[in-house]
Amino acid sequence: MPIRPENRWLYPIDWQQLSATVRFRRAGARCEQCGRPHLRRVAHLGDGRWRDGEARCWRSDRGRRNAIRTGIALGAVRMTKVVLACAHLDHDPGNSTPGNLKALCQRCQTLHAAAEHRWQRWWNRFRLRACRDLYEDPRLTRQRLSR
Repeated sequence: MPIRPENRWLYPIDWQQLSATVRFRRAGARCEQCGRPHLRRVAHLGDGRWRDGEARCWRSDRGRRNAIRTGIALGAVRMTKVVLACAHLDHDPGNSTPGNLKALCQRCQTLHAAAEHRWQRWWNRFRLRACRDLYEDPRLTRQRLSR
């Protein structure tokens, strides 16, 4: 996931090398949560199950072998290109200890950060409303709402 320019100062100077070490040396270019390979296109069912082409089997969202019946509708299978990111487990970019970093694919990263993203959206809406309350004329706001 790209780092926003305003948050760049929170990360260590050697973040690129640290991230590459976690993703490629420690994790072996695979997601540490589900095992999906980096920069490969994988077939998946949308619920976390994905096709491992090397082992020729379906895997669960945790990377375990999964028995799938042969009656899968072709419309249910989707293709995705997997890209690994280095994620902070405690959501603190200042804490870059190896135990706090994990190589995750985009699906696992999204699931891991879902609560943090919900909180951030709430906080942004709250700040916008607070600024609006301070600087806008309530009579104009009511007129805009009644239209």
